[in-house]
Amino acid sequence: MEDTTKLNTSKLGTKQYWDDFYALERQNFRENPEDTGECWFDDSNGEMKMVEFLSDNIGQHSIKQDSSVLDMGTGNGHLLFELIENDFTGKMYGVDYSQESVTFAQEIAKEKGLDDGIVFSQADIFDTAWNPGEFDIVLDKGTLDAVALSGFKVDGDRPITEVYNKVIEKLLKKGGVFLITSCNFTQDELIKIIENDKLKFWHSIHYPVLEFGGVKGSTICSVAFIKE
Repeated sequence: MEDTTKLNTSKLGTKQYWDDFYALERQNFRENPEDTGECWFDDSNGEMKMVEFLSDNIGQHSIKQDSSVLDMGTGNGHLLFELIENDFTGKMYGVDYSQESVTFAQEIAKEKGLDDGIVFSQADIFDTAWNPGEFDIVLDKGTLDAVALSGFKVDGDRPITEVYNKVIEKLLKKGGVFLITSCNFTQDELIKIIENDKLKFWHSIHYPVLEFGGVKGSTICSVAFIKE
């Protein structure tokens, strides 16, 4: 049976693409400070669905108002800013492999007066030497989508989708929550990629179901996992 978790490579998976993308976003921001860049999955309300899910589940597992949060592939940092605006007060850490992205997020944080409340850092999440510690909540909004398109191999020949769950496992505290939103993978595919002996499916977020050619589905999916 064909492994549907393997995607064809694309420029969207390259660091150069995102460096160029965020360099342009930074230029637009310098010209207009109200232009804080693109919000991924905004057409499906994905970001707010993630924030609402966490807000609605305060008290469940490790979700608290003061939970520590790591946003992987933070981009312009918008998801973390939205959490703060929804009264999350814990340690916020955004990481991205594009330095242009990190610099852009830092510039927005300074403009918003939040530069003391969030740490943004450039890192390769697949580098075994990278160890920022464990968090109550780890978020992924389109990051697995992007890196899975890179064709990058870990340990010589292992595709990213085979090692991704170990990265999440390293970053989550016991009882911690991992929430991922994807447009390239279905819920079943995400469960196949993420679940292991410690990471278990917990919940999913409902999105409107569309039908095309007799096939029903949603344009994106969001799935939550717990580290046991």
